[in-house]
Amino acid sequence: MDWSDEGIFLSGKPLGEANLIAEILTLEHGRHLGLVRGGGSRRIRPTLQPGNLVGVTWRARLSEHLGGYNVELMEAHGARALDDARALAAIGTLGELAKLLPERDPHPELYATTLHVLRSFGEPDIWPALLVYWEFQLLQELGFGLDLSACAATGVTEDLAYVSPRSGRAVSREGGEAYKERLLTLPAFLLDQGAPLSAPDILAGFALTGFFLERDVLEPHGLAIPAARSRLLDLLQRPRNAALSA
Repeated sequence: MDWSDEGIFLSGKPLGEANLIAEILTLEHGRHLGLVRGGGSRRIRPTLQPGNLVGVTWRARLSEHLGGYNVELMEAHGARALDDARALAAIGTLGELAKLLPERDPHPELYATTLHVLRSFGEPDIWPALLVYWEFQLLQELGFGLDLSACAATGVTEDLAYVSPRSGRAVSREGGEAYKERLLTLPAFLLDQGAPLSAPDILAGFALTGFFLERDVLEPHGLAIPAARSRLLDLLQRPRNAALSA
C-alpha cells in the first residue's frame, strides 16, 4: 500500500551508516514514521532538517509496517532559522511537543497552525504568540483543553483575566480579585486575535499553557518540559539582538 501527503519533518534517527528513520507530522496521516534510504547522505540531509515542509510518498507491504519514505523539499524553514536562536528553539519546541500526539492520528487544524508558526518567523513580534496558541490547541487535541468561554465563578463572558489552575476554566477580573495570586494570567490575545501583543502577555501565555502541559500531559508519563522550550523562554526575555546572537 502507499499514499502521498505533505508534512513537517520533526526528527530523524540514524539506522545504519546511511539510512534514517524519519518522524514527520503529515497533514492527512498524522505523526508518521518511515525509513528514508540514504537519509543520512549529504544529498538528502539538507531536506531532512527539523521544521522543513516536505512532500512525502510512503510505501509498505502492510499498513502496520514501518514502511519507507520518498521525500522532496517544499519549504526550507530549518535553513531560514539558522541565524535566529529564538526561531531554532521554537522549531525544537514544536518538534518535541508534537511527539505527544498519537502516532498516525491526523490533526489537520493543529497541522495548519504548525505551518502558520513556521511561515511567520519573518514577523518576530507575532510568531511567539502564535506558538502559545499552538500549545493551547495542542492541549485541546490531547483532551485537556481549557474552557475560556465564561467565568467559572460568576458565569460572565466579559473581562476574563485569569484561568483557574485547578479546573482549567476562565475567571473574570472581578470574580478572581479575592484570590488572584493563586490564578494563572489569561492573556487577551488568546481570546481576541486583534488584541495588542506585549512581551509580558506572551510570557504569561507560555506560563499558562506550560502549566497544563506539564501537569496533565508530561508528568503523568514521566516526561519533562522540552529543553528547547526552556531555552526559548530564556531567549524571549532577552533583548532581541542579544537573543539572535545567543
